[in-house]
Amino acid sequence: MTAPACDVLVAGLGPAGAAAAAVAAGHGLSVIAVDKKRTVGVPVQCAEFIPLPLARHARAAGVLAQRVDGMRSFLPSGVCAAAPFQGLMVDRAAFDRALAESAARAGAALRLDCRLAALDAARGRATVRSRAGAVMTIAFRVLIAADGPLSMVARALKLPALETVDSRQYSVRLSHRHGETDVWLSDTYPGGYAWLFPKGDVANLGVGVDKRRATDLKAPLDTLHARLVREGRVGREILSRTGGPIPVGGMREQLVAGNIVFVGDAAGLTHPITGAGIAAAVVSGERAGEAAQALIACGDTAALRDYEEDIRDQFAESSERALARRRELSRAWNAKRAREDAVQRRGWIAFPEYFGRSQTDIGAHGVRAPVARTVPA
Repeated sequence: MTAPACDVLVAGLGPAGAAAAAVAAGHGLSVIAVDKKRTVGVPVQCAEFIPLPLARHARAAGVLAQRVDGMRSFLPSGVCAAAPFQGLMVDRAAFDRALAESAARAGAALRLDCRLAALDAARGRATVRSRAGAVMTIAFRVLIAADGPLSMVARALKLPALETVDSRQYSVRLSHRHGETDVWLSDTYPGGYAWLFPKGDVANLGVGVDKRRATDLKAPLDTLHARLVREGRVGREILSRTGGPIPVGGMREQLVAGNIVFVGDAAGLTHPITGAGIAAAVVSGERAGEAAQALIACGDTAALRDYEEDIRDQFAESSERALARRRELSRAWNAKRAREDAVQRRGWIAFPEYFGRSQTDIGAHGVRAPVARTVPA
């Protein structure tokens, strides 16, 4: 079966793909967006935190769970340091659905339960296969690759695979509501960290680990869960389980290949230290939709190149700093140095050492680096 040709084909309906589809369709372009999931946003594979600038996307019913005002970072010595950390905890499935519904209202055709099976980039043709086995060929003028860290589009173009860490996460009940996120920095989680992100009466408890350094994620997560149960902080019951790869190798060498544009996790925009990626996904998706409109509707042949320059201007500096810190940490993992507070402080965003400054230094452009204060653990 052959589908009508479209201006823009979007592969993936996570935040990046849905944002791209909404913007492109809102500009009057014909858009088809495909996603391998049967239901947008399910299963959830993240800690569900978004920064305050994305609050406009948390207004739909059922999206917002609670506000977060601080972060507590637990160092190997047991010291707990508190720092400002404002944002929102959301129901990620509802968040993704709201973005996808916005794209549909703008006129994008959403096709779920379909995966990209083959790509002929030179001819602008993509073969899509449904779970039931139906096959259709879609002709496109621009393809926006929003298909995650294991991007099939990137594989079809023979682009290098992104470096990833693996994550495992439980949803558990909170014994007491609180407005801070907790992070554990330890050689128990080489290449990553552990977290507790509150969502009202429940929380996301998870670990991220470089599986080249530690193959078992379940044991350290179960150990942390049991400890928090003993401390009376969370319930024993595991309400749900999830996990998946998180890209940590920084941005792709090229975000644009001909008429194909990479966005979000597929572009490697996830922060290499924290794993945060929703904001970058939405920003890059929206910008890609605008670039597609400029190319197709306005004939701006530099539009896709401008997209890449804009995204690098916004994210390259923070990504490169994070990669430098990640390289430093990689020399410490599986060694005694990983148990030193000073090493972990330099490798985590809550501490001024991460930015190469003392606690009293003022950062570039007059922005003060986050200052953590020691509090009782």
